[in-house]
Amino acid sequence: MAADHYEVLGVARDASPEDIKKAYRRLARELHPDVNPSGEAAERFKDVTHAYDVLSDPAQRERYDMGDAASFGSGSFGFGDIFETFFGAAQRSQGPRSRTERGQDALLRIEIDLDEVVFGTSRDVEVDTAVRCETCDGSCCAPGTSVVSCDMCRGTGQIQRAVRSMLGNVMTSAPCGTCRGYGTVIPNPCASCAGQGRVRAKRSIGVDVPAGVDTGMRIHLPGEGEAGPAGGLNGDLYLEVKVKHHDTFSRSGDDLLATVEVQMTDAVLGTETVLTGLDGDIPVSIKAGTQSADIITIKERGVTRLRGGGRGDLKVGVQVVTPVRLNSREQQILEQFAASRPPIKPEFSTFQQGLFAKLRDRFLNL
Repeated sequence: MAADHYEVLGVARDASPEDIKKAYRRLARELHPDVNPSGEAAERFKDVTHAYDVLSDPAQRERYDMGDAASFGSGSFGFGDIFETFFGAAQRSQGPRSRTERGQDALLRIEIDLDEVVFGTSRDVEVDTAVRCETCDGSCCAPGTSVVSCDMCRGTGQIQRAVRSMLGNVMTSAPCGTCRGYGTVIPNPCASCAGQGRVRAKRSIGVDVPAGVDTGMRIHLPGEGEAGPAGGLNGDLYLEVKVKHHDTFSRSGDDLLATVEVQMTDAVLGTETVLTGLDGDIPVSIKAGTQSADIITIKERGVTRLRGGGRGDLKVGVQVVTPVRLNSREQQILEQFAASRPPIKPEFSTFQQGLFAKLRDRFLNL
């Protein structure tokens, strides 16, 4: 005669679907061939799986409760259903777990000036994070003491119990509640860190910011992050860079962009001038006939390339300034000049759109 399915699972006849599911999972973990290779366990595993197949289906359970048990006798079971039920569940590893763990990584943001980007800079960064406890040096124990083996689990970190049920004696294993699975206890915790092996503190770290970094880039500092519990390795520190806005210069890759205002007469006749750059004076030659939106390129006065040698260029966009207030003498001279040249009717013309786009981007960044 086939065993009663409710007795096989160890649940009451009015058990909810969730109770049935929990009972099946508990028994299957104990009787699964990967855990318990004995022949008796294999037979019980078949019975438990079959009982669950019947009682977990509402229609089959109703028929079973109405007395149609003959059609639900023990039969074969599919391993596919078993693995589907346990999909994503990993068997708990045996043995004590370590108190020592790697610390978390940390992320900070630093702001640097554009002129510091050109050649790189050094910074002292203040970090507020977990550091190794100096009192116990990460051991978690008060000076002169140490951890001791747990009496409850005898250092295994696991407690095994024999549970009597309708199915007989079943061995269960769970983390030890006394040592929380570590296998050891700390009878005299360090007073400075409360037995954690680390404390929170501020510290200063010297950082070399390489030339050529840009907003959004991260500088990786291995081992400068949070200290791990119980003397564990430090995590890493990441510094995310933000380059501050500059009133005169903006950046396009490794190039610097700027705009210079030129008087109409200087644009017509040409002139020489000196501009103040991020790294010193910059001689600039304004050629005769220079037009608004012309670009003057000054080689090797841009940003130092992050990877590779050399620097980008400084590209200066020209804006010709037209005088708006003229005295009578200046008005007369310009009228004479205009009369000496053939009249040119204003009209649309095809310009270098890429060049204007660069100037437009520059104005938007100001």
